[in-house]
Amino acid sequence: MNVSLRQLKVFMVVARSKNFSRAGAEIGLTQPAISRCINELEGQLGLRLVDRTTREVALTDAGITLAGSLDRVLDELEIALLQTHGAEARTTGRVRIGAAPTISATLLPRVLLASQATYPDIALALVDQMQRAVLDSVRAGDVDFGIVVAPQGADDLTTEHLMSEPFCLVCRSDHPLASQAAVHWSELSGENLVLLNQSSGSRPLIDRALTTQKVRGTITQELGHVSTIFRMVQEGLGVSVLPPLALPLPENSTLAVRPLLPAFERNIVLVRRKNRSLSPVAHTVWELIHRVVRERNKGFAMGAERPVAAAAPSGS
Repeated sequence: MNVSLRQLKVFMVVARSKNFSRAGAEIGLTQPAISRCINELEGQLGLRLVDRTTREVALTDAGITLAGSLDRVLDELEIALLQTHGAEARTTGRVRIGAAPTISATLLPRVLLASQATYPDIALALVDQMQRAVLDSVRAGDVDFGIVVAPQGADDLTTEHLMSEPFCLVCRSDHPLASQAAVHWSELSGENLVLLNQSSGSRPLIDRALTTQKVRGTITQELGHVSTIFRMVQEGLGVSVLPPLALPLPENSTLAVRPLLPAFERNIVLVRRKNRSLSPVAHTVWELIHRVVRERNKGFAMGAERPVAAAAPSGS
């Protein structure tokens, strides 16, 4: 059997794209060249791997079996080859990170600055998506890894705890609750609530807290962007419950932020595909994010920064 690495890589692109033309465009080969590679691979294996139609390509049972095993094998082989280059492979290259908006807005700028200062030859690309889209991108291999609220029902992924943070109240500074140093969840009863929508990883946790604390408020708006929530609250359309990473407040805002008691926290995790090792350069960035978070938490502990959940109202 004389199967080449090139044939296997071409097969995996075809298996993913389900189309010879799209596969050729992705890896810079003509459609006849793609077809020839697949024919040669099938000839070497003595198996039919794909069923061809006029438009699409469907994997046979043998093709599905091969693709399922080959994906991880090729990934590990590529990592092994990169590791032969030593330290350069760990500090040179491109890394794509998927992150939910309430995480990327505050945490990722710190990571980008730290990476530029420490690893100038690493190109970081942030893919800013809602939580569900981040998880899908991780599964599809469109990003190297993601940063999300700890997901439920994601046993096919590997997660690693990064940090925890309690939810807080955001309201106008002239709202009666803004006069308090902290607000109990039960005091939200009767309020109009402007919340993150269901595509946010935080929303199930907020709903759970509202239910546990028997809050009987009215959800008037469910939105995907924090900036829109700020605007709605600013206009007096309700109050909101947000994680501290969704802050700081807009410049010149007259909104107030207060801790909510008892504390209900969301856990932020790094997430990657299970049974798939990170490339050396992606692993370097993974560890860098841990360092950035540790330094951020140390700043809070030493008083260099204040946790945003306890911040004084801006403009009051």
